Amino acid sequence: MPSEVAVEKKKLQNPPLELHYLGDRVLRQGAKRVTKIDEEIRKLAREMLQTMYSQDGIGLAAPQVGINKQVIVIDLEPDNPANSPLVLINPTIKQVSRDMCVAQEGCLSIPGVYMDVKRPEVVEISYKDEYGRPKTLKASDLLGRCIQHEIDHLNGVVFVDRVENSLALAQELSKHGFSYQAVKSVV
Repeated sequence: MPSEVAVEKKKLQNPPLELHYLGDRVLRQGAKRVTKIDEEIRKLAREMLQTMYSQDGIGLAAPQVGINKQVIVIDLEPDNPANSPLVLINPTIKQVSRDMCVAQEGCLSIPGVYMDVKRPEVVEISYKDEYGRPKTLKASDLLGRCIQHEIDHLNGVVFVDRVENSLALAQELSKHGFSYQAVKSVV
């Protein structure tokens, strides 16, 4: 069954949703579980994808566009029209590996800032797709990292909260016009 949320992968002059940036309170609120997966949620997923593609992103969580719902869209191949995006509704981390890895992360809510973040190498999640079907997924590499990054957003955590080098982080944030005061360290 083809995805009902597939949209054309192109940059829009005026994306349908507005991004919120580090320092905005909406990024710090825990998102609410979606109780009914219907056309309204599928429309939200489509608009999130259009907004994400317009900003050259590979992942977007609903709180980043000011919507307090547990909805995530991910597309690691935004330039490949044949690759279907992933829609995660009410994702829950079931298991993470003991092995950790460090890689650079960025975020549409903190444009221009890229820092090293340590995360579990493998993550296993359960979620519902855009039709409400229960699914599980085991992911590593970029997909695993992207899923963990976006689930953090649903819990009011931003990737800079996980950066261990606070001095480098403060300098990088300042260089891009963000306040270090907006960071709530979880490391």
